Amino acid sequence: MNAPTAVLDGVSMTYGRVEALAPTDLSFDTGVVGLLGPNGAGKSTMLRLLATAMLPSSGRITIAGHVATGTMAERTAARRRLSYLPQEVGFPRRMTAFGFLDYVAVLKEWDDKAARHREVCRVLALMNLEDRRSKRVSALSGGQRRRLAIAQALMGQPDLVILDEPTTGLDPEQRASLRGILSTYAGHGTVLLATHQTEDVSALCDRVIILDDGRVRFDGTVAALIDTARGQVWVGPEGNVDALSSWRTGSGEIRSVGGRPTPGSRPAEPAVEDAYLLVRRARRESAGALDGVGTSGTLEALS
Repeated sequence: MNAPTAVLDGVSMTYGRVEALAPTDLSFDTGVVGLLGPNGAGKSTMLRLLATAMLPSSGRITIAGHVATGTMAERTAARRRLSYLPQEVGFPRRMTAFGFLDYVAVLKEWDDKAARHREVCRVLALMNLEDRRSKRVSALSGGQRRRLAIAQALMGQPDLVILDEPTTGLDPEQRASLRGILSTYAGHGTVLLATHQTEDVSALCDRVIILDDGRVRFDGTVAALIDTARGQVWVGPEGNVDALSSWRTGSGEIRSVGGRPTPGSRPAEPAVEDAYLLVRRARRESAGALDGVGTSGTLEALS
């Protein structure tokens, strides 16, 4: 059995008195892992820790067998085996698309100019940006700049690709194309994808992790997550009583997540979004129950 691509062992992160990530144990194997959670849940903190952009307050991180929380030599070795797309990317706007990727490749220690340029051309083609290679970054559209940022993350085919909201600014066709690229890549590497797009998770991911309040609330397959919502999603002429969420669908019926079904309602096939909402509600109810008995204990993962 192959060793995990990345491992978090008791990793936590605090900023002053704020606990952004509670002590966490996770391992990541080959495939696509979706990371879901509300704003402020700790998703970007976890990604930045894995990307070695910062050191944790406690715990140990291993990337492709290298201890990223160890010596500078080990940390550098770990960085050579991963790539990172942050949620916000700063571009040197006077550079061309080709020049930007060539610059990033130099930073990634591609010393052979011919090999480096072949790789730049490969990822430009992969992201359908060949005809924009000589355009300055400042002249590219928002979606094109996002694809350029994804291209730099895919250079060199690293063991671990860390993507923070990669589909932001992409149209449906571009998002579908990216799914195909990442699913192919995941055959030989690990893709960790933080997103608010639950449809990307259902279409692409082998595994999904839900973070809330800096803690893992679910960790399992997409099918297992969806199964947690069975019997709790309904469609009918009216919304459920005390539903967590209800809305009118294109067919004119009301879809309800949670609550008590009204006459004429029938069970519906749940989706990732439904299960995500129910996991978050369970977390809030657990927190309320703890508050009600006056405890200050931490919540456990719901998985």
